[in-house]
This record gives sequence, structure tokens and C-alpha cells, in this order.
Amino acid sequence: MTKAIELFQHDSMEASGRAELIVDASVRSPHAVHPWLYGKFCEHLGFNIYHGMEAQILFNCTFGRWRFSAGDNHPDGGVCEEGHRESIVQRIEGGAQRMGWPDAIPIRESYFEGGAYGWFHIGGREDVRLSPDADPHGGRAQRVEIMHAAGTMPYGIGQWMHLPLHRTRGFEFRVVARAAEPTTVTLSIAPTDQNRDGIHCEIQLGTDWQTSTGDIHLPGDWPPDALFLFAITTDQPAHFVLDRVLLYPDDHVNSSDPDVIRLLKDSKLPLLRWPGGNFVSGYHWRDGVGPVDARPTLPNPAWSGLEFNLFGTDEFMTFCEAVGCEPLICVNAGDGTAEEAAAWVEYCNGSTDTPMGRLRAENGHPEPYNVRYWEIGNEIYGRWQVTWTTPEGNVDRYRRFREAMIQVDPSIQLIGCGYGNEPNSEWNDHLIDHAGETLRCITDHILTGGSVDADTDPVELYHAFMGYPTVLEQRYGVLWERMMAAGIEDPRLAITELQLFAHFRGEVRADGKLSPATLPSQDSITEALYHAAIVHTCIRLGDFVELLTHSATVNHGGGLRKNRERVYANPVHYSHALGNALAGGTPVAVRLACETFSTHRAFAHIPPMEDVPVLDAMAVISPAGELVLMLIHRGAVCGAIELAVDIEGFQARGTAELTTLAGEAWYSRNTLDMPEKITPQHSHVGISGDNQLKLTLPPFSLTCAVIRSLSSPCER
Repeated sequence: MTKAIELFQHDSMEASGRAELIVDASVRSPHAVHPWLYGKFCEHLGFNIYHGMEAQILFNCTFGRWRFSAGDNHPDGGVCEEGHRESIVQRIEGGAQRMGWPDAIPIRESYFEGGAYGWFHIGGREDVRLSPDADPHGGRAQRVEIMHAAGTMPYGIGQWMHLPLHRTRGFEFRVVARAAEPTTVTLSIAPTDQNRDGIHCEIQLGTDWQTSTGDIHLPGDWPPDALFLFAITTDQPAHFVLDRVLLYPDDHVNSSDPDVIRLLKDSKLPLLRWPGGNFVSGYHWRDGVGPVDARPTLPNPAWSGLEFNLFGTDEFMTFCEAVGCEPLICVNAGDGTAEEAAAWVEYCNGSTDTPMGRLRAENGHPEPYNVRYWEIGNEIYGRWQVTWTTPEGNVDRYRRFREAMIQVDPSIQLIGCGYGNEPNSEWNDHLIDHAGETLRCITDHILTGGSVDADTDPVELYHAFMGYPTVLEQRYGVLWERMMAAGIEDPRLAITELQLFAHFRGEVRADGKLSPATLPSQDSITEALYHAAIVHTCIRLGDFVELLTHSATVNHGGGLRKNRERVYANPVHYSHALGNALAGGTPVAVRLACETFSTHRAFAHIPPMEDVPVLDAMAVISPAGELVLMLIHRGAVCGAIELAVDIEGFQARGTAELTTLAGEAWYSRNTLDMPEKITPQHSHVGISGDNQLKLTLPPFSLTCAVIRSLSSPCER
């Protein structure tokens, strides 16, 4: 492992607004920057997968029995179900706000009268009865009874939705249903503006379960940002049962959202971790393979809501293929077994001569996926985890899972479950000591910040996050030494979750110092700078940190946002793309002189810190022979900084290409209404004949400078 001092040195500078950087390209690290430091993480949580990465539009499309979370305080771990009516009403009202539904009352009334959450009566409730029923596989279905002949108006069930009309006007539906007596129902989509007629499609239902599919094309003059009503209705007395109703845009990519695919592909995402997260400790992978309509809808084991099992192993693998990234699978070491994990490895990597390889082929994927990286368990030290365990229990599970999994495929790389936020802990020591040489890599989850309130100094909180990477560098160095002392020949660390984790509690006050709007949060520019600085720490630790999967892809942590079927990027998404300029490069030494900041209180695992440089700098020689500088201005109170850069050991061309990502404040963010408020800005700056350049670094900014050498091909 290359020590940080060999790559980065800092000298304090009293002068405000100025800094100096010496880049010595003749002093090089023996370790290239691993692209997997720019990975991402996705989990079946909230709107990360469904209404996020997955393209299906309808809410609760399988009419499942919704579970509202009452916390994760069950003795055996996992989520407890909310049973209090008033709390459920509050959740429904919050869900309506998140989904952009105009009124929670019809959804609430239908829910308490037997309707699936998210759906409501079409027509008078005295004419339409909703009740739960059983689907073909033993799950919940939705019974709809039309009591009286209407003749002139439809009755049935429906929900409000938004559509990606900015991208396509074509949609595909699939309905699994039956009727007590043969009947005709109408599937319709209509703007809630009553001045426009809807698009209708008739479906014939028999007494046996049947699957009906079709295409709908919507008029070109329908406004793209409108609210729409989706409905299944009839104008005659009828009695039918719905198992599932799925609606996909016709430009979906193997059931995934094409905007999400495009943005992740454009950012050159190298690695994606799935399926959890807390979710995986109660997830059984066999539920998510095979014919989609036969997969069960189950309560989410870790979070509110349901797991529809529309996005399983095969969908994840085709998602990774479409993006062009490497998969990392975390297995269920909670209530799962070693045998189940081994079968999952065989499903992904086994030939068609094996039982699980044959099953994969039967499911339409004859070629092995060849998944190399497997993580044994997620945070199983925590009582929020389904079937949590003790330090000794973690050792036992690691040994059993490892033995079973490598018997199936000895070439896979296994990652042991380390203790989050505390790399030097009893939990980790126990695993390191007792797993011995069989332990190759251990995880960390950087999820810290703790509870804050209106009296919290926001500058102190922001600076605590900005300085924390310097603390991690020291802690990870101790962990590396601990693993080496235990006889682990070439130890590795995998940071498999990372995001800002301060939570605002209490009353929002007009005279408060901090509010949710001014909190350094995952969707703000702070997350972009925090991630970049931690990646720089990983690079300075040589090859010890093997990978980093930042939380998360869509609608969870920082990354992309999808709201009302529109996808836009948080600032940290752009910092990932910028950081990829370092990937594969050889780090070189830098010496930075600049002013510093200090903090005076702890925030969860973040201690007080002294003399943290307001700037951070990383320099590499890229595979193409370019000098790439990545510069972070993380000071909150010093304004723009004029940086003088002196380059040694590298003959630079006359111009540097600059890309800057900056916010006006630490809480600056993109929104649905202003999705491009913070985006990369491009410019050029001249380089003098003596290999010097001057840069102006705005506060709350990340700047990438690409400098070509005199011996390289002509300017781009």
C-alpha cells in the first residue's frame, strides 16, 4: 500500500484567497486508479428500483397487500408493520404528495374499504365494491364488483399517474385477470382534464385466469406534463378479479427506464452492487426468476411497501449489460442459507450441465453471467437487519457461505461483512482473527452524520463532512496494518455504501441556524464534493481500497432522481462522470499550500478536526498520457481561491481543458423544476512556457483540468 504522504503533502498558508500547488509527475504511485472506485449501489427500497430504475409506470401494479413500516425494532430484525389507522392515513397522505396525486381522500377511502393501496373506485362507492381476493399463485388479487347497470358512465377501479410523454407516446400493457361470468372491460388512459377524451382498449375476460396484452398510442397533442387517469371499467354489471396490470413505455430497455440507462451509460458507470442493502437480508433470489407473472408479490422484508419481483437476477444482469458495468451481488446472509447462496452462484455462473445453469437457460439466458464479485451479507451486525447476528455468528456465516460458494465457482472473489463506520472495531477484529487467510476483503459502510436540529451550526456540519476523508485515511491505514498482522497476504477493503447521513430532527424555526432546506444532503453539491474527497483518500491508500459503490442509483441517496416519470441528475452524478477521468491513471505527487479550517464538535462517527486544507488535490497521468488534475474547494467561508499551479516532470501543451461543477452554497441542488441548475461547465485556460497555470476555484466546487503533453497527438 502506498502511503498518503508519498502522494499528498500540505503546507499551511495564512493568505486568504490564494493557494499554490506543485505537481511532480516524476514521483508516481505503483498503483493505478481502479475504475471501480466510481461504482454505484441499488436496493429494493422506496423508489430506487420500482418507479426508479424499472420502467413499469403503475403504482402497486399487482394489487398486493401493502405494508406500512412501523420501524425496524423487531427482536429478530427487519421491519414491523404499522397497524394504527391514523398513522396509515398519514402515510397515505405522504405517498400522495410524493406521487403527485391531487387528492389522498379517494385512495384512503378505497384502501380501508378493500382496495389495493394506490387504487380507488371509479364511479359511486355504492355501485362499486372492492375486496381482496387470491391470485393464481396464492397472493393478493383485487376483486371488483359492479353492482348496477350504469349504461352511460363507466364504473370500476383506477389510479392517477404521470407518463414519460417527453420521450414516447407508445405504451404496452399486460393484464392478468378473470371474471365470475364472461364480460368485457375497458382499459383506458385519459388526461384528468375533462375536456379531452381518453384512449380505450376493450379486453374480453373469461372465467379462467388469462393474460391480455396490447399497445396504446397516445395523441401527439396531449400535454407531456399532464396528470392522467388509468382505469379498468365497464358500463354494465360485472364481477371480475385483477391479478396484475402492468404498463410499460414502449421504449423500455428490457423493462428498465431508458433515461436511467442512458445517464448511467454516459457516466461510464463501471460497477453496480445489488440487491441490497438491508433488503437482501430477507430476500430469496428464487422469488425473482422465472416467468414474471408467476413470481410472488411479497412484503418488503426491510422497508415499507412490497416486493413485486419484477426486477430479479436476470433483469439486473440485463440492466448491467445495457449500461456496460460489472455486477456485484450481495447475498442473503440474514435468513438465507449457504446452500441458497451457492445455488445463486451456480445460477449466475454455472454451465447448462448444472441444475441452476439449466434453470437459467430455461429462463432465456443460456450463457453464464460470470459474476466475479460476491458480498457475504449486509450489515448483519445491526438489529435493523433480518436475522442479525453477533461477531462470532458473522465468522460462522462467513466460513459456511464461503465454503459453499467457492465449491461452485472457485474463481469468484468474496467480500466479508465488516462493521459500518467503525473499521477498527470488535466486529472486524473478530472476523480478521478467526477467518484467517480465507478473508480477502472486508466491507465498510460510510453512513454517518447523526441527528441535527435548528440549533446546529451549518458551517460546522458542512466542514465536518468535508474533513472526514482525512480521518478515514488514518482509520483505514490502521485496518490495513491489522489485516496484514493477521496473515492476510494482500488485504482489501470494499466501501459498498456511502452517502451523507445527517438527519434533521425537531421543529423548523424561522430563527434557526439550520433547516431541511439548508442541510448538506445527498442531493446537494455537498454530496458531490464528499464523494470526490473520499475517492481521493482511497487512491492515496494505493490498492487497499478495491471498490466503492456509492449510494445509490435512483431516488435513494445521491445519484439520479425520477419524479413524475422525469429523470434528472443530482450533482454527485456529474462528479462521478468527472472522476472517471482519473480511472486507470497513475497518481503522481502533489504539494499543496493553502489555508485550513477546523471543527469543534463531533457528528456521530465524525470527530472534531484541526487544520483541514480548504482545497484537496489529486493528479494522475492518464492512460492516454495526459495530466489530469482533480481539485476540490471545500471551504465554506473563504470565497473563491486563486490557485497557482506549477507542473514538474511533465512538458505541458499551451492550454488546459477545464470542467467545473459548482454550487452557490453547500445546499445547492437540482430539482424537477430546475433539473440543470448545477451541471458541468467547460472552459480553457492557458499554460505558460514555464509549465505554470492559474485557476480560479469557486467555493463548493469540483474542477477537473486535463493537460496534454507536448509529445501527445494534436489537441482534440
